[in-house]
Amino acid sequence: MYAEGGIVDLERLALSSGQARALELELGLEPIVLAGQSYAPAGGEVDATVDVSRTSTGYALRLRFDTELSGPCVRCLEPAASKLEIDSREVDQPLSNDDELRSPYVTDGNLDVGRWANDALVLAFPDQPLCREDCAGLCAVCGESLNDADPEAHRHQSGGDPRMAKLRGLKLDR
Repeated sequence: MYAEGGIVDLERLALSSGQARALELELGLEPIVLAGQSYAPAGGEVDATVDVSRTSTGYALRLRFDTELSGPCVRCLEPAASKLEIDSREVDQPLSNDDELRSPYVTDGNLDVGRWANDALVLAFPDQPLCREDCAGLCAVCGESLNDADPEAHRHQSGGDPRMAKLRGLKLDR
């Protein structure tokens, strides 16, 4: 066994320079917390492929997996799902003095695929997870979802949140 608990023992692969191996792993993914809201991976686990290529002085690494994160829409708070395809690459050349050639996921010949997968997931996560691309959000006056509200029927007597009255009167130079 070359991998245990999301850790791959690169030395046990016994690769010579120029050789490569593809490893199929099942990884547990942690939820992403954004603005106090949790976005959880579907099933919590994914099947991932790790390609390990031996170079003359280290390793070239590639991680691939697909998942879907579910959580609230940032505009209307309805359920939202984001499908993500992860394809991440790392290089580890331990004899190099260049930090760009040293992977933070390799320590003493062990590759922490679990940590790498979670970091790659965070980097691929959308800035604003939405329930749909044209999400209209919530009404600023009553808080009703505007996605399914009839614009003609959804009207208010007052002009919005009274705490914002001073801001509405603010004139900005352009």
